[in-house]
Amino acid sequence: MNATTDLSMKTDDVLRVELAVFKQEHRDLDQAITALVQSGTGDQLTIQRLKKQKLRLKDTIARIEDRLTPDIIA
Repeated sequence: MNATTDLSMKTDDVLRVELAVFKQEHRDLDQAITALVQSGTGDQLTIQRLKKQKLRLKDTIARIEDRLTPDIIA
């Protein structure tokens, strides 16, 4: 069991803080990827690794948002 991905053991307040941090990391990665692509200084392997890391963050953000969003039956 990975402690960083086990959402069931964390309070909503902790999840909100983590969500904000992960969203900032996601934006930072996006800017870094854009800068590497535009400058032409980044090799393709580095860019691909950054993109995969960005996707993992996006998945984590989605899981946290799902956990924080209450289920409303209409």
